[in-house]
Amino acid sequence: MKYKHLFFDLDHTLWDHNTNSKIGLEEVYEKFNLQALGVPSSTKFYLKFNEINHQLWDKYEAGRISQPELRHSRFRLIFSQLGIENQSICDEISETYINISSKKHHLLPNAHETLEYLFPKYPMHIITNGFDEIQSIKMDAGKITHFFQEVITSQNSGYKKPDSRIFEYALKKIKAVPQECLMIGDSFQSDIVGATRAGIDAVFFNPDQRNQDISIKPMYEIQDLCELKGIL
Repeated sequence: MKYKHLFFDLDHTLWDHNTNSKIGLEEVYEKFNLQALGVPSSTKFYLKFNEINHQLWDKYEAGRISQPELRHSRFRLIFSQLGIENQSICDEISETYINISSKKHHLLPNAHETLEYLFPKYPMHIITNGFDEIQSIKMDAGKITHFFQEVITSQNSGYKKPDSRIFEYALKKIKAVPQECLMIGDSFQSDIVGATRAGIDAVFFNPDQRNQDISIKPMYEIQDLCELKGIL
């Protein structure tokens, strides 16, 4: 086999962030009676969360804000843009959302089956920009912890994807060279560009078939995780 180790991203690649987040936000909406505060519906709450969260994560990954700043400002910005002046409960909402959503178990289609197939064949590891204390909860909830030997995060490595140093840290951790490894992820910039710059082949998991106007091309592109069975 060409590859001796597999690296996976977690959110949006294995763990179904959108579904788990939506369920968590619906529970938060009911728990805090957000309709009474002026949030028109749980759907509007979810859509606004996605918009703000995406913007803040871009800033976090670019090193422009810290983890505490991301968590502190996320729901304040949502409230502000929805015209809600009372932001006194935003920190409590933030902690409640994290506690609820991270314990949801939904995975992307065919994730568990594909990991079952790969597990006897390859040592597998996670490389994620997610936060240490949350990743293990998500993996436990999805019942996938046992598939992975190492979990490399932006916190324990000191670097964020697409910085090649997080991949170099991972390679040192597992005592491997780039040519022996394959990265599988959904973020073209973080996973594919980052891995490629570190000399690691990459699989672009692209279920929405997004176009990428960039000179770097992945070694493989798939729309369904089960397609990995034809590659590996």
